Amino acid sequence: MDGFPVAFAISFGVIFVAELGDKSQLMALTFATRYRALPVLVGITIATAVVHAVSVAVGYGLGAALPTGWIALIAAVAFLGFGAWTLRGDSLTDSEQEKAEKSTRSAVVAASMAFFLAELGDKTMLATITLATQHGWFGVWLGSTVGMVVADALAIVVGRQLGRHLPERAIALCAATLFFVFGVWLLADATEQLTGRPAYDVVASTLDHHAAGWIALGLGVLAVVAGGIGRRRALRSRADHPRVVAAPSVAGSPAWWARLLFGLSLLLGLAAPLLVAADLLQPIPLLSDPGIVVVGAGLMLLGVALVLASQAHIGSVRRSGESTEGVPALATHGLYSRVRNPGFTGMVVATAGTLLMVPTLVGVLATVLIVVAVQIQARAVREPGLTQAYGEAYAGYVERTGRFVPRIRPREQAGAAPGLPAEHADRARVG
Repeated sequence: MDGFPVAFAISFGVIFVAELGDKSQLMALTFATRYRALPVLVGITIATAVVHAVSVAVGYGLGAALPTGWIALIAAVAFLGFGAWTLRGDSLTDSEQEKAEKSTRSAVVAASMAFFLAELGDKTMLATITLATQHGWFGVWLGSTVGMVVADALAIVVGRQLGRHLPERAIALCAATLFFVFGVWLLADATEQLTGRPAYDVVASTLDHHAAGWIALGLGVLAVVAGGIGRRRALRSRADHPRVVAAPSVAGSPAWWARLLFGLSLLLGLAAPLLVAADLLQPIPLLSDPGIVVVGAGLMLLGVALVLASQAHIGSVRRSGESTEGVPALATHGLYSRVRNPGFTGMVVATAGTLLMVPTLVGVLATVLIVVAVQIQARAVREPGLTQAYGEAYAGYVERTGRFVPRIRPREQAGAAPGLPAEHADRARVG
């Protein structure tokens, strides 16, 4: 029983996190609007205990048949997959919604049957199987069952208190982050067990500058393709809405210079990793470290995620159809609630991440050019165009947001910029 507390604690924490924002939690909320909370929780407990008993039996059998190193590797991949699954989000199907809303049997029977069917093949069941391959079966079974019941009980209580307006996306992001952390930790453990060497040494010997160059080039190409597709979709989301910022790109104009610098930065940003991978250019020795390469890859992915998220947000605003005199609504919520140009911020972060992955003077030049390009595009092209299109609404938006990063203090506290009245800071615009 020495391992019982550890198995119980880990299983409770993992399943509790997995259940946050899961469809079972949504179903618990729906049942709680029709029945009293206690019978619903009893039904959830019965269904969870049965499903997780099956999961533990499967996982225990796998744990006895496979070497621990391979089990840890499979578990790492599974947890990374759970993180991606959680980021995607979850929702009730039509049949599950019908079971939750239209059942006329007793609450315990209805809830237990609905939850049993909903949990089969769900990520909480798969996570329980994964945990049972590494820890004692009883601790995993009890911890996973209690974790799920507590998460669903919390959903019922908090959902009723807040009128079921939970910050689901924020919860999903936190849960996904924890899954990714578990996955990376298990991956490091699996690497050490399979190779007999510390994970950092394995990464250091594998991730030389050639590999880093090819990885950076592949990520860069994928980022360019994804960004191009996202931009095209955002601009085509509402065909009857004209583009608000359509500055002429005549030679010598700010828009022309911005496009030129964007193009040069993109060219150099892709050329640097290609030259390093082909051994035609050597990285800067001071920054040539596997740890820095990993950090750079993370920054690059973060920057690309910012760009794609900003494009998706613009597309959703245009698809909403809201407009004033034919001009699409001003996007001021989500990513744009604190920052006016999150997409430009993402471009700079992604380019800086590439520079860390393959630190060369060519990459330094690409980073400098992208910084100058976004400054010109934001200050001389985009913001003047939006000011002309939205007038005072955009001026008020400028007062309470930062250009590339969130504003630390409201502008009226730090001192209003010339030409912008302080009263605009109190204006609100939902777009």
